[in-house]
Amino acid sequence: MAQDIIPIELGLPQGDVVTLWAPRWREDGEEWEAFLGDEDDLYAFPDAAHLAAFVRTAEQHDLLDHPAWDAVPALNVPELIPDDDHSYDLVGVPELVSEEPDSWTIGELAEIVGIVRSLADVCELDEVHEVLDAYEGFSLLEQGRLPFTGREGEALWNDLSKAVSEKWDTVLDAIDNLVTVPEVDAAVLEQTAEELAAFHEESAEAEAGEEDGGPEDLEAVDSEDGDSAEAEDEPVGFWGEVGIDPIKIVTAGAEYYTLRCYLDDKPVFLGTDGEIDVFGSAKALLKAIKDGGDLAETDLADVSTWDDVLAKAAAGELELEVDTENTYVFTGIDDDIAEGPESIDPTQLELAVELLTDAAEWSGDDTVETALATNESLGWLVSFVLRPDPSRLEPSAPFDTQQSAWRKLVEDFENRLTVV
Repeated sequence: MAQDIIPIELGLPQGDVVTLWAPRWREDGEEWEAFLGDEDDLYAFPDAAHLAAFVRTAEQHDLLDHPAWDAVPALNVPELIPDDDHSYDLVGVPELVSEEPDSWTIGELAEIVGIVRSLADVCELDEVHEVLDAYEGFSLLEQGRLPFTGREGEALWNDLSKAVSEKWDTVLDAIDNLVTVPEVDAAVLEQTAEELAAFHEESAEAEAGEEDGGPEDLEAVDSEDGDSAEAEDEPVGFWGEVGIDPIKIVTAGAEYYTLRCYLDDKPVFLGTDGEIDVFGSAKALLKAIKDGGDLAETDLADVSTWDDVLAKAAAGELELEVDTENTYVFTGIDDDIAEGPESIDPTQLELAVELLTDAAEWSGDDTVETALATNESLGWLVSFVLRPDPSRLEPSAPFDTQQSAWRKLVEDFENRLTVV
């Protein structure tokens, strides 16, 4: 499997630099990972123009043998600008650990530590491994907030903060000392600098146009305001009032109905212990709600408005209609992934990812979050489809690994479904 080559930005003591990273890929039965460089040097540049000038002319570096390298010299400069998902502010880590350990802080720190580990692995930075391996908190970041909650979690976070205060300079110095800025062809650099300047100018003009507006913009705003007013006037319906959503799940073999709500933005399903109770028809779900008893032990029964649902069902007035945004169709996504990004329906994929993520979060399972991280092949593909950006390098075929990873996530999800 030829993994992608990704432009990344590193925030280092010497400043922000851009380079290329090839996440893990398999070739001839072996697993590899690499950065743009040569032997003990990590090649990095002040901007995408210098990076582009180098890759278009360089004849010697560690990525030349990568299966996808032939596509890189042909990229335009905007495609070599790192996106937000691949910008790692190593210098900002001390400030980051001074914050409360919320999901955003831990997520960002996990991504930074992940790229640092990769640099340490590829460049054989033993001193960096010693720092990261000496403190348990670094290895628990990928699990999210859970390890850092409660009294023990607070102590773990404080220990991690102390480690950063005392040892992070060792990490920064080790990586900073790797960086070499190789010379680039002046004529090619002049051309790539013009490409970069043109891109920034076009982006600024487009942004200014959106801010200035005009007759068409005013018309659109009026239309949106009108739509908003109409939406506010429309009745939310019983399910909207109680804050519980009927959902429909379409798999390769069946259709299921169940319920889900959000409490403090956290998903809660009809079920318990990570198992979701599903029904083969809307009628069967309504009957189960009306009977009441079998659902009394589910997590959803603890929601304050659940009694309203039971009362409505007992009166014979409860109806069940599933909105489009709560209909999750898994059929065919794996085949589309095998064909590549252009074959994937973004809306269908986004909904499927939402349900997989919700179910995993509700059950305390981090495998979905890990598989969809942008440093994983499936996560990079999903991110490319759901957050299109002309500056991003398109994932390269074949997509067997991504298809297998997706099928595993869906299989694990289907195993959570208990047909009642």
